[in-house]
Amino acid sequence: MHNNSIPASELCTAMHERIMEALPDSEVRVTGGGGHFEIHVVSAAFEGLNTLKKQRLVYGAIKELMAGDNAPVHAIDRMVTEVPA
Repeated sequence: MHNNSIPASELCTAMHERIMEALPDSEVRVTGGGGHFEIHVVSAAFEGLNTLKKQRLVYGAIKELMAGDNAPVHAIDRMVTEVPA
């Protein structure tokens, strides 16, 4: 069971802000709703990191939104982490 009391648009904004704080100068897109979301991040901070390390940086930024039994963010269904072209 998860908390649906926070509108999806507010959760997307909250995740976007937290990721931008953790990874400044990144390009971030967060979409979704119903507790399930997709995140796409393009950041120079990912240079030289493997996929798991990139994802850990993003998850670390939003961990408080995913913590606990009644967390507003239930799952990240898809995460794309890329280095700028």
